[in-house]
Amino acid sequence: QVQLVESGGGLVQAGGSLRLSCAASRSVNRMGWYRQGPGKQRELVSTITSGGSTNYADSVKGRFTITRDNAKNTVYLQMNSLKPEDTAVYYCNGLTWAAVNYWGQGTQVTVSS
Repeated sequence: QVQLVESGGGLVQAGGSLRLSCAASRSVNRMGWYRQGPGKQRELVSTITSGGSTNYADSVKGRFTITRDNAKNTVYLQMNSLKPEDTAVYYCNGLTWAAVNYWGQGTQVTVSS
């Protein structure tokens, strides 16, 4: 079992910034963030492997940066130039080396126009 604890969501004005954090209870292979907006399906935001390879959704490229501290089993998502369409519940994801997915409880990000 892997527990994922997220923090850092909140309310921000368009153009502002937020930083999300997610701490895992043990080491996992890939960590990342997904989001689910109102009336929408959950979608990929960004992922990072234990080796540091990153992946971003086209909609956030150039605005969001994912980083990882392997010593702390923690992943961060720095979100800049936020837009109202970034409003969603953001979920942390952890994928073990055995290819088992775990999810955090979600943290709300609201961007006002």
